[in-house]
Amino acid sequence: MEHHGITINDVAQAAGVSVRTASRVLNQSPKVNAETRARVQEVIRSLNFVPSLRARALASNRSFMLGFVHDDPNAEIADHVQRGIFSECAQFGYELLVHMVNHKSPHLVDDVMSFVRRTGVDGLIVIAPVSENVALAQALAALGLPVAAVNSAALDFQKNKIVSREREAAGDIARHFVELGHREMGVISGPLVQAAARERQLGFTAALTNAGISLRLQNVLEGDWTFESGLECGRRLLESTLRPTAVFAASDRMAAGLLKAASQAQVRVPQDLSVAGFDDSQVARMLTPSLTTITRPFTQIGEGAAHWLLTSLRSSAREAQDPLLRFYDLKLTKRESTAAPAR
Repeated sequence: MEHHGITINDVAQAAGVSVRTASRVLNQSPKVNAETRARVQEVIRSLNFVPSLRARALASNRSFMLGFVHDDPNAEIADHVQRGIFSECAQFGYELLVHMVNHKSPHLVDDVMSFVRRTGVDGLIVIAPVSENVALAQALAALGLPVAAVNSAALDFQKNKIVSREREAAGDIARHFVELGHREMGVISGPLVQAAARERQLGFTAALTNAGISLRLQNVLEGDWTFESGLECGRRLLESTLRPTAVFAASDRMAAGLLKAASQAQVRVPQDLSVAGFDDSQVARMLTPSLTTITRPFTQIGEGAAHWLLTSLRSSAREAQDPLLRFYDLKLTKRESTAAPAR
């Protein structure tokens, strides 16, 4: 492990410790007391020593790389999660490898397993909808690879999971509409084969049921998270004989499509139609009117998944650790696209 002629031997000699101890400090092993760790770290800083990743890997039988697997059509979401993961990797001396897949592909499991074997990553973070694949979860478990899954629900077949409370958040949208005085409402869901779409629709409809309000079947439509599906579903809703006065689109992109449909139909938002989305992506703040939506802490979720995974990898008793189950609350962010219905 060399950098400009400085080796791990130089670090050990300057700190008055063995090479093994200096190596443990570099690899963030818990088997070093605080005083010794601080002394070695000070020498590392003073010598401007940067260890070779390859040498670290050879010495510890690790790659010092994490994998991040996703198939999110909204690049902004994946980017924010990735930034959270990267910030933790930097603190632990790890590199991050990103692998994008097609979650609908019949070769998904082979694709991900090939990535894992080819790169030798020490652990994997997988986000929905890829994380919902049972066969993939089973294959990774059989390989013995530490995995943290990010989902909208606590799925039984996953051992370690981070869950964003999307059902509860969608219920907050419904309660917001009801508090404004809306009684005729609609919903544009995501593809219901995905847990996130089901969770959001269930949360929205359940909150309305608790308020004594039923959705008309003709005002419940299924999109695919995209602007185009929001536009098409929006046109259908606005042509309805019993047009809703408020619509929940289960993604900001679909909500943007709905706003476009309203503009084309000369339906004013929020005077004639209230619209809410989900995700609080950049587009939500750029639209006119700005979009009421659900804010998800993507960066913090990425940080949480990576921190648990990296901490477990550093532990010498990883098998004894409790499985990961962490929930993240989401926030209703009220903006200009929702208001009381016209009297």
